[in-house]
Amino acid sequence: MREESEPQRLSLTTTPEAAVERLDRVLATSLSGLSRSRLQALVREGRVHCDGIVVRDPSRKVGPGVRIEVVVPEAVPAEPLPEAMELVIAYEDDDLIVIDKPAGLVVHPGAGHETGTLVNALVAHCGASLSGIGGVRRPGIVHRLDKDTSGLLVVAKNDRAHQGLSAQFADHGRSGDLERAYLALVWGIPEPRVGTIATKLARSQRNREKIAVVREGQGRHAVTHYRVETVPHLEGVVALVRCVLETGRTHQIRVHLSHRGHPLLGDDTYGSAMKTKAAKLGKGARAALATLGRQALHATLLGFRHPRTGERLRFESELPPDMAALLAALTEKQG
Repeated sequence: MREESEPQRLSLTTTPEAAVERLDRVLATSLSGLSRSRLQALVREGRVHCDGIVVRDPSRKVGPGVRIEVVVPEAVPAEPLPEAMELVIAYEDDDLIVIDKPAGLVVHPGAGHETGTLVNALVAHCGASLSGIGGVRRPGIVHRLDKDTSGLLVVAKNDRAHQGLSAQFADHGRSGDLERAYLALVWGIPEPRVGTIATKLARSQRNREKIAVVREGQGRHAVTHYRVETVPHLEGVVALVRCVLETGRTHQIRVHLSHRGHPLLGDDTYGSAMKTKAAKLGKGARAALATLGRQALHATLLGFRHPRTGERLRFESELPPDMAALLAALTEKQG
């Protein structure tokens, strides 16, 4: 039996009828479970032999009848330290895990958040089931939610799942495989009550921590479809809006709704000018909004095709307690 610490050795021979193609393309087509970028890295590291000769150029042309050997080293431990924490798991198998993320949890370690992140928790939870993303035993983050946005998020456990999920998110659901919907409490009532917001988004030149709508020819295309679900406040001060993403840019929903004059409740970054509107809320609603302490945004629906089985998976998450309490307070008779 092969020791777990030993590298994996893969081999293939191109057929006599094979066309002349790039080495990395041949490998990606023939070997499942490894992304093309991972295979390119293995070539550059000198871990690929063609007819017994080390090849370090991924673009090297390979013709018919060539024997190729690939040495895949054991995935190294993840740099983020494992940290045990309670997770709400909507689904899990050998390839992926779907988390219902609470507000306040940072997804990935970064400046100011080196520990206590979802990645730290997943390294602890998944353990040996992480077979390596790009040669590192770590969870594969294919999309993110802002720290203070709650809801559903899928994470890959291996290179194959990471590659398949990343392709679906890069496609933005145009093929029909990916589905994402959010619920947001916003100031005012968007008109029309069903519509689409399409703009270009880019990092703000005035404040690098913010995203801004920019003119045509700049930034990246961003499309949000929305529908007003209900108007809970008697005076029409607040609306519950369902947003469906066609693209997934940073802060997209928050920026788009603010651009239309309807920023999210509790959003100090894009809705600070709306703080005076809180005075129009009843006492209970004001207290619930103060308790919320974050933007009122929840990832309520996530659908995708399983990267290995091809099965269509679809998950829904109800409003978390803080947003549910705020919605209930807004619905009560104001006094």
